[in-house]
Amino acid sequence: MGKSIQKQTMNLGGLASLLKNNDILMAIGIVIIVVMMIIPLPPMALDILLTLNRSLSVIILLVCLFVKEPLEYSSFPIILLVATIFRLGLNISSTRLILLNGSAGEVIHSFGQFVVGGNYIVGFIIFILLVVINFMVITGGATRVAEVSARFTLDSMPGKQLSIDADLNSGLINEEQAKARRRKLEREADFYGTMDGASKFVKGDATAGIIITVVNIFAGIVIGLWQLKSDIMTALSTFTILTVGDGLVSQLPALLISFSTGLIVSRASGQEESLSDDIKKEMFSNPMVLGIVSVLLFLLCMVPGMPTIPFLLVAASLGWMAFKKDKADKVQKVEEAKAAEEAKKEEAGLGKVAKKKKKATRESVMELLNVETIEMEIGYRLVPLLDVEQGGDLLERIAQIRRQTALDLGIVLPSIRVRDNLQLPPNTYQIKLKGVPIESGEVYPDRSLAMNAGGSDNDLGINGISAIEPAFGLPAIWVEEKDKEIAETYGYTVVSPSAVISTHLTEVIKKNSAEIVSRADIQQLIDNLKKEVSEEYVSDLMKDLTVAEVQQIVYNLLKERVSVRDLKTILEVLSLQSRVSKNADYLTEQVRQALSRSICKQNLADTGELLAVTLAPEVENTIAQGVSPDGSSLTLDPEFTRKLLDNLNYELERAISSSGNQPVLLCSSPIRLPFRRLIERTYPQIAVMSYNEISNNVKAKSIGVIRVAAANV
Repeated sequence: MGKSIQKQTMNLGGLASLLKNNDILMAIGIVIIVVMMIIPLPPMALDILLTLNRSLSVIILLVCLFVKEPLEYSSFPIILLVATIFRLGLNISSTRLILLNGSAGEVIHSFGQFVVGGNYIVGFIIFILLVVINFMVITGGATRVAEVSARFTLDSMPGKQLSIDADLNSGLINEEQAKARRRKLEREADFYGTMDGASKFVKGDATAGIIITVVNIFAGIVIGLWQLKSDIMTALSTFTILTVGDGLVSQLPALLISFSTGLIVSRASGQEESLSDDIKKEMFSNPMVLGIVSVLLFLLCMVPGMPTIPFLLVAASLGWMAFKKDKADKVQKVEEAKAAEEAKKEEAGLGKVAKKKKKATRESVMELLNVETIEMEIGYRLVPLLDVEQGGDLLERIAQIRRQTALDLGIVLPSIRVRDNLQLPPNTYQIKLKGVPIESGEVYPDRSLAMNAGGSDNDLGINGISAIEPAFGLPAIWVEEKDKEIAETYGYTVVSPSAVISTHLTEVIKKNSAEIVSRADIQQLIDNLKKEVSEEYVSDLMKDLTVAEVQQIVYNLLKERVSVRDLKTILEVLSLQSRVSKNADYLTEQVRQALSRSICKQNLADTGELLAVTLAPEVENTIAQGVSPDGSSLTLDPEFTRKLLDNLNYELERAISSSGNQPVLLCSSPIRLPFRRLIERTYPQIAVMSYNEISNNVKAKSIGVIRVAAANV
């Protein structure tokens, strides 16, 4: 006895584990569908399967309603095929029972009697209407949408692949994100391609439903008259009602499946909300539209002969919806305005009350990893410089810096965040580049900075705090407001604390502009050029170039403070010269020559001339002999280098003293870049130009020559 119970328990356990295997259950289901086309089913089994068929069709429809994009239901084509075969198998089984027994279970009988009231003519008409709606309207439209979606999806694949590659090259996405997007693109193409074929199942199913119903009616009449020896009316009443009931039972799930197909292929990819949310947002979000329809219906209900109550109820409902939506929109606008104002104050560092500590969450920790490209931290005494109500204009000056940088250098700076830092001394500020402090300064918000470029810091006896102007290193004094006019009278240049900070920030940006511009910024500049000129034109220029290569050239130009505003010319030169060489130094020199007019303009003296200090021929020859074959390095005798730098310093000081302007260093094109790299650490602000970079309309004037004694060569 115990062994028998144990054996039964083991059998049940094996059955349970078997049922947990989805693949086995799927195989069993397919086999059952095929078998029931051959083996007659008892009426009870047919009723259960018909009920299951209707339930599955409702489940499929609801799933299609709630998916956000078609790829969430990627198995739909297979489900569509299985559901169609399942429904056709049920049609065959029900037809066999109807023609053999004159009965096909309670489900079909109830549809034939209750739904159509036992009137086979009415039932046949309803069946025909369902078939027409399914075949001509829903199925035809869904098939066409599937065809068009498949065609356009496949046609757009090359462009989408190129877009993914462009985003990867520009640094907007990483390799894993690119792989994920490619997989999604492949799945999307496979889905729509499969749906194009699967939609034919639905169309064929509708056609098969008509044929099966017609065959059942005529075959039933023939069987009733010849085999059962019934009269014509009895045969019509019996077999037609059963056939129509069978048709209704099968066509309702077919209609739901067809509707589901239309929903899934009509659903746009990339949606973030469900279908109901989209319809609510797009159709019922405008209170003006709802109000107009409400007024229109209200006017119609007043027309003589029109049904008053239905029109009035719908008009009142729409009017109430319009009122509630309008009220909600106004409240939302007020809340958004408040939130924007609070966010602005928070970003500017105006919050005077300490923020409440929030619980450490993963999201907040991730935010700590974000690194601002440029940011400024200030001591608490400098916070009033940010407050417009207290006369602070630092934020406005920073906004002006971004505009001026775009004009001078041709780049769009990222947002410059200003925040207070209680750990800093009260009057101190520091400028950070990518999270690292690079320069700092000290200002007094209640004083003005008086600079004397021609003398000591306080040679006229002005009372104040001695200091060094942070941007250019000039001697200066922080004077009180009462001494401001006195300082101006004696020739001092007096500026406000905000001007000191903004000037310092401007110089920091100019010195580090090459590091500020990222690959994403370059891509943004290229996209903007596409809008201004032509997308085809820019795409042709970028055909042999990558964003990374363009970024390297822009980096080299900005490192020497050359404006890249004329991006069109830069890309044209790169597109042409990149066929000769991909060397970044070579391409940079070619671009500089094309930008000669712009380079000359930014280095002109007050007189409109290009004041230059040149290299003696023997010095140029010595430097040229030390340049490596690829032009990337320079090897010189240490003694010669020391003498060269000493004489360079002497000639620059003499030229600045005599002209009052900072000259440029002028040399031949082959040695320009190596010579620039030799002196850039000592003289980062001195522009080094080649003779090829002098524009035809610019008058160059030599005000000094750098020589090195031959004995020291």
